[in-house]
Amino acid sequence: MNNTSLSDLTPVIFLQTFILELMHASEQLGQGQSQQLIEHIARTAGCFFEEVYRSENNKKETLDIESYIELILGLKNNIGGQFSLSSSTQDSITVCNSCCPFGDKVVNFPELCGMTSSVFGGIAARNFGYAKVEIAKSIAKHDGRCEVYIHLNPEIAKTRPGIEYRDNWNQDTDKKDFDTLHSRIEESMLKIWRKQSKKPVKKSQPPVIIADSDEMKQVLQSIEVIAPTSATILIQGQTGVGKELVARAIHAMSERCNKAFVPINCGAIPESLIESILFGHEKGAFTGALEVHQGFFERAEGGTLFLDEIDSLSPAAQTRLLRVIQEGELERVGGKQAIQVDLRIISATNINLQNKVQQDQFRKDLYYRINVVELCIPSLAERPEDLPALVHLILQRMSQKHHKTVTSVSREVMQKIRAYQWPGNVRELENALERSLLFSQGAELTELKLDVGEPKTRITDWKQQKEQAIANVEQTFLQDSLKQYQGDIKKIAACMEISTRAVYNKLKKYQINPDNYRVKRD
Repeated sequence: MNNTSLSDLTPVIFLQTFILELMHASEQLGQGQSQQLIEHIARTAGCFFEEVYRSENNKKETLDIESYIELILGLKNNIGGQFSLSSSTQDSITVCNSCCPFGDKVVNFPELCGMTSSVFGGIAARNFGYAKVEIAKSIAKHDGRCEVYIHLNPEIAKTRPGIEYRDNWNQDTDKKDFDTLHSRIEESMLKIWRKQSKKPVKKSQPPVIIADSDEMKQVLQSIEVIAPTSATILIQGQTGVGKELVARAIHAMSERCNKAFVPINCGAIPESLIESILFGHEKGAFTGALEVHQGFFERAEGGTLFLDEIDSLSPAAQTRLLRVIQEGELERVGGKQAIQVDLRIISATNINLQNKVQQDQFRKDLYYRINVVELCIPSLAERPEDLPALVHLILQRMSQKHHKTVTSVSREVMQKIRAYQWPGNVRELENALERSLLFSQGAELTELKLDVGEPKTRITDWKQQKEQAIANVEQTFLQDSLKQYQGDIKKIAACMEISTRAVYNKLKKYQINPDNYRVKRD
């Protein structure tokens, strides 16, 4: 609006600005208020627009595909969307555009794409019984254009990403079901926290899982399925995504919730001590072993043992761990008697453990034992919908910790948060917000301090060279994979063990067009 005078103001520009500011205001409320507001607006507005279209065209029966296309294109184009039809079959409709109705500032609020999804999907579901909306490309995510697929066949759609729509009753029921699940997980974790906080070691804050994004919702749904079982679990995810938090949620939702949850970072234990610390030792087992020592496995009896950075285990420790899983028993270092143990093992790693297996750096048989169920936690860059609620929660906690009154961030700070990739994920976000909050004045955070200090030139050069080398390898791999799989993004995502959205982001970063690698059919 800086380059717009009052004389240029139109109803469309006014409404664009109003909606964008409304989104920013709702962000400050946290806990998914922005997303809920978008869904509510889109669902009710979609019903209204459909009724207007029916009235104008005297259509009382169920809309056919041609009428549906006319309706959704008319909706967008009348407010400057410049949408056009790419393809149409009985099973799927594809539309694209080069201009967003919300203007260029939509990049600050990618959640607004959910408005398009809910309007398109809601109208389609009411008339065809089912729809899944896949936003493959969007201006909000710097793709330069939008490409939207409306899948109408459930069998074909099940292999495609996107949001499913049936009817309003089902949508509301699905949302209530998820909200109930989220509440149950939070309450289960809170019960354990309350019990632990009564001990001398005071817990400062109860654990909270933010799950406004579809990716994190899937994680919570997986927790509900696997928690009641006895299966060993391997949690994969980058540093700082909250792997231990997810492990605690699994424990809290399991039958072992009344027993101990014992977390241990294997990477922080010296290799010479790891067997003794994990499995315990007998008196006289080595110099300094003056008494019997119970290891973490014995302390977790009846409960859950969380082994973070399990890739750091020594070969000897891997052998001992394999025996515990297979036989349910262990021997302390220097001991001669088998000790029965009953516990659940949840492991975590931030690397590709299968690569270590292939390089003979991790036992293959142990890998399959700890990986009965694999749970992948997406990076923060893959779930931008979680950012507003995370920022709200972190500010709330840091303000309480440091006796500050900061309750929100400015629009500019939120734009900066959205634009940054957060390689350290939630942990880095917490660090940056805490550092910024300490120097802030008033109730709103107006500056985000991302850098602790200026690194030395030599370190900067090394980091730049390292990042460039990784980028070169990544770019070559993407191009080779596109050739091999003929542009099939889903297969490439499975090969790289990342989401399809992450693949599209990388392709955009390197300006690679997957269409150039797809087989063209006459």
